[in-house]
Amino acid sequence: MTQPTNKSDVERLNAMLRGERAAVETYGKCIEKLATSTRVAQLTSLKASHAGRVGKLTGKVVELGGRADMTSGAWGSFAKLFEGSAAVFGEKSAIGALEEGEDHGKKDYADLDGLSEGARRFVQIELVPEQRRTHDALSAIKSAM
Repeated sequence: MTQPTNKSDVERLNAMLRGERAAVETYGKCIEKLATSTRVAQLTSLKASHAGRVGKLTGKVVELGGRADMTSGAWGSFAKLFEGSAAVFGEKSAIGALEEGEDHGKKDYADLDGLSEGARRFVQIELVPEQRRTHDALSAIKSAM
């Protein structure tokens, strides 16, 4: 059943959705550039986690009566910028760029002011644990380099 539209929740969740779409794009570019790396399987798993969050956010926005953003918006530019830098700077820089994105995502999910109680609970239960996991996993990958 579709709930009445809460424009503020829809806007905030769509902002998170754009960030997750950008993460999926950026991981995809990184995996493509680092195809021979031993880290590809780990990166693919992290990308899948972000893709799962895209699905959850899309569903929640629609459930709230909104229209889910289908692009990564300004964060998609990060993926394009990353594509060029990964080729030039190599694996360590590519992982560093992904870590920056994970840091940004962690901050997005920490600032839940203005969300309704239901939307806040959704983010805390459905999204935050996975964001922490991908953030920590990528930090571990970077530390092992």
